[in-house]
This record gives sequence, C-alpha cells and structure tokens, in this order.
Amino acid sequence: MLRSPDGAIAATGGAYLGEVTNNVAEYQALLWGLRAARALGASSLVVKADSELVVKQLRGEYRVKNAGLKPLFVEAQGLLRTFERIEVTHVRREENVEADALANEAMDGRCTVGDAPEPPASVPHRSTLFD
Repeated sequence: MLRSPDGAIAATGGAYLGEVTNNVAEYQALLWGLRAARALGASSLVVKADSELVVKQLRGEYRVKNAGLKPLFVEAQGLLRTFERIEVTHVRREENVEADALANEAMDGRCTVGDAPEPPASVPHRSTLFD
C-alpha cells in the first residue's frame, strides 16, 4: 500500500506468488511498492515494513546470505537509489493491517488485487510504503 504525503491511499496492490517463503513475499511486496512510488513520481519515500529481516538487510545491519533473496535485495537497492531521500523503518504487524489484508486477499483468491498506479497530475514529494 502506498500513501501520499497527506495520508491518502495512492495505490494498493498484492499478488498471489504461489509457494514462496515469507521473506521472498516481503521482498516482492517491497519491489511492487518501490515501482509504484517511482511510477507516481515520488522523490522521497518512507518504507514501513513488518519484516525485521528485510528492514535490517536494507539498512545494512544484516548481510543477505540466502541465494534466493540476493537478486531481490540487489533489485531493491537499485530502486532505492532512484529516490532523493529514503527512510526504512520497522513496524509491528498490528500497524500493517491494511497491507496484510491485501496480501491475504491475493493469497485467498490466488489472484492479483489492488490497482496499478498512474502518474498523478501533481507529483507527491513524499510517500509512505507499507510492506
């Protein structure tokens, strides 16, 4: 879920990924959000994720040891560098209810949910991504 600076929902999305680990799913959600933020023209971003592993890897506090996560991490790092300002924070799962609901809807329906972002008339300067 992507929110504009005023807190309004700018984009929502989720996709059924099949049988993957939770960490792969967290990275895929992050990548979706980063691409959506770029498509919407965001120049700075606050990423709020409930995956402590992903947050600590993105901050450089943990190394990425899992071979399956390395390409996702590299792609995320590349996208993060396209923003002027980025902040990555960990939130408790209870603070991420809307994003979890989208993920559950996609898993239950084995489908893609939400919307694809289109560039707005006015470009948001700061967005918040809930992963």
